[in-house]
Amino acid sequence: MAISSAARRQSGISRIKLFLALSRTTHGLLDMATPAFAALLWLGEMPPPSIVLLGLLTTFAGYTAVYALNDVIGYRQDKEKIEKSILLDRNDLDAVWVRHPMAQDLLSFRAGLIWALGWSVVAAVGAFLLNPVCLYIFMAGCILEALYCLLLKITHHRVIISGGVKTSGALAAVFAVDPSPDIRFLVLLFLLFFFWEIGGQNVPNDWSDVEEDLKLNVRTVPIRFGPDRSLSIILTSLLITLALTAVIFSFSRAMFPWPYVFLALAAAGVLLVHPAWRLCRSKKTMDAMKLFNKASLFPLSLLVITLIKVLSNR
Repeated sequence: MAISSAARRQSGISRIKLFLALSRTTHGLLDMATPAFAALLWLGEMPPPSIVLLGLLTTFAGYTAVYALNDVIGYRQDKEKIEKSILLDRNDLDAVWVRHPMAQDLLSFRAGLIWALGWSVVAAVGAFLLNPVCLYIFMAGCILEALYCLLLKITHHRVIISGGVKTSGALAAVFAVDPSPDIRFLVLLFLLFFFWEIGGQNVPNDWSDVEEDLKLNVRTVPIRFGPDRSLSIILTSLLITLALTAVIFSFSRAMFPWPYVFLALAAAGVLLVHPAWRLCRSKKTMDAMKLFNKASLFPLSLLVITLIKVLSNR
């Protein structure tokens, strides 16, 4: 049983690691590359140090809060997995230490709620100081995340909400460095990370959870459409991501030459398209997890490429 496995590991997991597991901090740290990339790409230069430091703190707090909120709202469903002994061991970024520590009674619900609310306050204050628009976007992201969790057993269309949540950090980051950004850039940025989330994160992650979700009557894209149509959704979304990657660099004030764009497209090919193609050929859960893990590195690759160009201009 998963609960006994987790309990055996408890002695080797410190309390702070349990809180970090609740917030999926390993994944959250990678996700922080998304707003950093968005801000640097649009601005075309390094923001003032005060904005960088406040932005990093706010971003960390925001992702920490939202991921913890997911487990707080989904507590009953996660407990149901434990009670039915269907919480499967996972080999992805969301399960580095332990999955759902509150549901496995490794953390109390009260402690998890306080953790989520505490970081939410930090994120809200930081977002307001950066730009009140950032606060509104953060609040919208929290509301969407709550709605996403509440629709767990109602509709697979909640995948669209997931795409909206993942884009919120990038949009807020742009407003943090420029109160009046180009609407065309914001639209492209939204679409880029929306389709990356659908094809590289949400659907592959749900593919990995099909066995659990069927027993819980959860509504997901893989359960609703099956492997073939899910693969079509994954590939279409990632090919759109690839195309948008080629376009979005042209909106940066840093004037990216073609070698940088080529590197970004190569990263998309290696981290998104290639693992998706392997999943198409095998249709194995293991390859869905690999796609999820590799796709999680895509924003970081974009950040590194952008950072190299921005620093070279100094």
